Amino acid sequence: MKVSLNWLRDYLDLNKSTSEIAEILTSLGLEVEGWDDVKPSPVDLDKVVTGRVIECERIPETDHLSATKVDVGDGVIRSIVCGAPNVAAGQKVYVALPGANVFSKDGQLFTIAERKVRGVPSQGMICAEDELGIGHDHAGIMVLPADTPLGVTAAERLSLNADTVIEIGLTPNRADATNHLGIARDLLAWLHFHEKSTARIRTPDTGRFAAANSDSAALQVSVENTEACPRYTGVEISGITVGESPEWLKNRLLAVGQRPINNVVDVTNYVRIALGQPLHAFDLTAIKGNKILVKTLPAGTPFKTLDEVERKLFSEDLMICDGASNPMCMGGVFGGADSGVTDGATSIFPRKCLFSPILDTALHVASWLAHRFGLGI
Repeated sequence: MKVSLNWLRDYLDLNKSTSEIAEILTSLGLEVEGWDDVKPSPVDLDKVVTGRVIECERIPETDHLSATKVDVGDGVIRSIVCGAPNVAAGQKVYVALPGANVFSKDGQLFTIAERKVRGVPSQGMICAEDELGIGHDHAGIMVLPADTPLGVTAAERLSLNADTVIEIGLTPNRADATNHLGIARDLLAWLHFHEKSTARIRTPDTGRFAAANSDSAALQVSVENTEACPRYTGVEISGITVGESPEWLKNRLLAVGQRPINNVVDVTNYVRIALGQPLHAFDLTAIKGNKILVKTLPAGTPFKTLDEVERKLFSEDLMICDGASNPMCMGGVFGGADSGVTDGATSIFPRKCLFSPILDTALHVASWLAHRFGLGI
């Protein structure tokens, strides 16, 4: 299991070195196999600073190049040639200084160097989103708010800091430590016992969240196989816009080996990794009959999984189905291709379930192995 020290420090003050933390975790039965220092981005965001364009003039005989003068707050006015159509005097911008690695428009890293363009000195680069690796927009440079102070690094302004990721060889008896909050609690217990620390766990503030009257919920849930699923809960969330997650969230997931998808999917993964609460979100419009059925289906029922592969179900597979008994998800194992959250979704149903531990560790795992690898189980 990968554990981010930055993430742990959200929950607990840890004024110890990585090696000290590793020794404590190992003494608690969470054997540390190693750790790596992780940069938040391949781009040298600590060499990209905020600046102000104080002059901007089009270079003669070119259709897109401008000669600018830029102040980054260090007392040096830099000459920078910029090809963006939206550059203008008075803007606050991100400036990559010589020596910084940034992305080219084709996604390759290159190093900024002082040079001349059409005879005009260029001592840096005014950056677009994609050049910093914080978005995909290459239509123009990023224009920052007018009150942005000068000389602040992009890493600091975007809260994208270097991290250390610890690898723990987690044993099956430590399900409580499959998340960052659980590991923080273990560390807190060690601090209280060995150092008489007064440290406390900081948990996320949910005070600003308000739920509407649940009596008006349109979706109904029926658990037909209560032995396999003693409890199935969820919440309807409407008025959402699916899009990219903020950079801090994407970097948290990337640090521990999780690929960002979109803000809805990323939040469910974040909650699982942070709090140990696995979630799965359905697009509400994909749930036929406004009803969820938790049940088993006849052996051989076809089910297309998220990887677009059609599989044949076993009679023991616990399925999450819509009101017409169409399978949407293999409970606790694999999501379906037709009920996931797409870019156009505006209403979702994130759910949290309690599945039978026996089924989780035997029937479901065996079934998944059979489906995934064609094993004769």
